[in-house]
Amino acid sequence: MSTTPYVSTTNACKLCTPLGACLAFKGIEGAVPFLHGSQGCATYMRRYVISHFREPVDIASSALGEKHAVYGGGPNLKKGLLNVMQKYGARLIGVATTCLTETIGDDVPRIIGEFRNEFGELDLPEIVSVSTPSFAGTHMEGFHAAVRSVTEQLAQENIPHHGGLNLFPGMISPADTRHLRDICDDYDLETCILPDVSETLDGPALLDYERIPRGGTPITAIKAMPGATASIEFGHCLPGRHTAGTFLKDRHGVPCMQLPLPMGLRGSDAFFDALGEVSGKTLPARHERDRGRLVDAFVDGHKYIFGKRAVVYGEEDIVAGLVEFLSEIGVHVVLAATGSEKTGLAKIIGRTCDELNLKKPEIREGADFHEISELAEQLEPDLLIGHSKGYQYARRWNVPLVRLGFPIHDRFGGQRLRLLGYQGAQELFDRVVNAVLEKNQSDSPVGYGYL
Repeated sequence: MSTTPYVSTTNACKLCTPLGACLAFKGIEGAVPFLHGSQGCATYMRRYVISHFREPVDIASSALGEKHAVYGGGPNLKKGLLNVMQKYGARLIGVATTCLTETIGDDVPRIIGEFRNEFGELDLPEIVSVSTPSFAGTHMEGFHAAVRSVTEQLAQENIPHHGGLNLFPGMISPADTRHLRDICDDYDLETCILPDVSETLDGPALLDYERIPRGGTPITAIKAMPGATASIEFGHCLPGRHTAGTFLKDRHGVPCMQLPLPMGLRGSDAFFDALGEVSGKTLPARHERDRGRLVDAFVDGHKYIFGKRAVVYGEEDIVAGLVEFLSEIGVHVVLAATGSEKTGLAKIIGRTCDELNLKKPEIREGADFHEISELAEQLEPDLLIGHSKGYQYARRWNVPLVRLGFPIHDRFGGQRLRLLGYQGAQELFDRVVNAVLEKNQSDSPVGYGYL
């Protein structure tokens, strides 16, 4: 199936690399994300993140201009670090590069080393740097790169170790992060979740404004990661890549289990099995009941959605998880698309389809919405599943859009959507079924009130 040739990107199905890094840094206790580049980058990303999470988000910047593109941004970076220290009292500053500083060739690790030498008499925070040029990646790659850099630059062997579990959940919602914490607690596992955005990007109302929100992964816990019993890392598309989990395995000998996002029945089963292996405990009764309720819901709702055709798009791991989840409930995915490239998505989805004896959907990596829309119009989907950037196409085709992932800008509560575990699968299943029912009801000439 071909599309009309074109050159430009039209409504990209991805976001910029340093934005993902900023989201990762926001999940660390006392951290302030810092963009080494122009002021516009920080302003854009700050506004974009705020409209999804509905929380105040500060992102510092070295605020480079035309002069610095010629002479280098080192002095501005150092001055910016001092400002963040003085105004925020940050315990960690996460420095992410941008297109500008990568293009002019600023050696950020060297500049940070000079900063430590020049201001070593001060009480310096931890400073972590990560290379995140937008011209060479997506927000997901920036997110994973930041998590890996934090682990590589902070993990230590010569401090007390927690002896529990390292959990790298990927770019998930604060609500899912809280749920994962509860699950690990039910297994009596001392767990270091990196990053932990459960409070930093979805906090309570406070009488006094906090410049750095409370919560996040403690820096002491990150330093103690080499002493964990095991690491669990979520991501369908992570195997074969250099990640935080593989670093701890290769450098410190911490066993690492790379699992798909625990979406749906099979994905959740794999996660709970892994927790049982690490903890030596059987599936807690409350989660066994959750699993049973999920299976019961699958049976109850099957008649409403069986045979429906779906287009899914967004972050590669969510897309792969959606294909498996929708296959479990009888929805046929006709197109699976992501803005990321070279993720192995086709191979992963192909394996899922082979295991479940399903027809393989159209799969596109490095896609934008121009390509997605051209393909989708020919495939005649019954619903779209993905983030808000697909709304105009759902509206044009008069099909429901089930919103998930990042960003969700045209609905309220995106930070509280759950996808993971049996409970997350239950919520997602209900949303899919109800989207189909609402469409049928709206299209009915009689507007029936009983289904």
